[in-house]
Amino acid sequence: MTAPLRPGEPTVVQVALGVRAYDIVIGRNVLASLGQRIKALRAGARVALVTDNTVARHHLAAAESALKSAGIESTRIAVAEGEGSKSYATYEKVCEAIIAARIERGDLVVALGGGVIGDLAGFAAASVRRGLDYVQVPTTLLAQVDSSVGGKTGINSRHGKNLVGAFHQPVMVVADTALLDTLPKRQFRAGYAEVAKYGLLGDAAFFTWLEKNWQDIFVGGPAREHAIAVCCRAKAGIVSRDERETGERALLNLGHTFGHALEAACGFSDRLLHGEAIALGMVQAFAFSARKGLIPAAEADRARSHLASVGLPTHVKDISGGAPGTDELMDLIAQDKKVKRGKLTFILVRGIGRAFIANDVDASEVRAFLAERDR
Repeated sequence: MTAPLRPGEPTVVQVALGVRAYDIVIGRNVLASLGQRIKALRAGARVALVTDNTVARHHLAAAESALKSAGIESTRIAVAEGEGSKSYATYEKVCEAIIAARIERGDLVVALGGGVIGDLAGFAAASVRRGLDYVQVPTTLLAQVDSSVGGKTGINSRHGKNLVGAFHQPVMVVADTALLDTLPKRQFRAGYAEVAKYGLLGDAAFFTWLEKNWQDIFVGGPAREHAIAVCCRAKAGIVSRDERETGERALLNLGHTFGHALEAACGFSDRLLHGEAIALGMVQAFAFSARKGLIPAAEADRARSHLASVGLPTHVKDISGGAPGTDELMDLIAQDKKVKRGKLTFILVRGIGRAFIANDVDASEVRAFLAERDR
């Protein structure tokens, strides 16, 4: 599980969903094979290539060249970068552009970008003509290890993150680790929060390995591909057992209840990137677990220390522009998708690698915890 991959050899992880099973192709420079892979998967298909303006400057030409070399006709659809594009307005723009390009049910949508583009393009694909197939080509670390896999698509509401969307699985994921070389350091660090999440929620040995090897992941050594493959295998296994998050899949939301509330309070802006919010949320989840006597304080400190060591924020007071208030956070937590009939659900831990779903969490206890933290 923690043996490094052989350099240069693409790894293929399958998401086992019966007739809807699909492959995650992981490797350096695999973007060049995108056209041939799509041709083998869907001969004769045309492509609507959805991306954002920043990714377009770095990678759109290479993606279009890979498609053209395989004889695949494509139409580019570019939107503004950032979480603000996960909106009703941009969703409408993408849907209308796909329709205008005369993309038919036998064609494909390709999401070339990070989590925002994957969620947005995937939701448009789920909607146009009552469902088009799509391919994920994630260009950020966060998307490669998490959001591109599993079929969660959607946009944000003014009430909270990802509250409008659909489960719609891709037909393939092509994760080119070389694309991560162009990421700003802050974006890469934010994505690393989701890497650490897999160790913290269910694989203590992997977390220990990360503590020793995280620097190689950052510089692009063999550890990078290995870590991405470990995360994808973990998520693929969970998704194949619980596709629509009726049970085990909720564990993947470790840090997300606190994190999404913080992200929404910051207006889904550059004040707090998604991965940074998840890092803060995981620190809060471990601290709350310690407060409830589920883990020793030393376990919570170990999780926080590792996230801090890579440069992620670990205190709410670190948020640019000031920390949101307890009342605001509690209002946002009440809108979380895991709330059931008004009862709060959190992903808590009994140790590193031992997350569990805690139903019926007392809201007053959460309020007291938030009020005393980072104040």
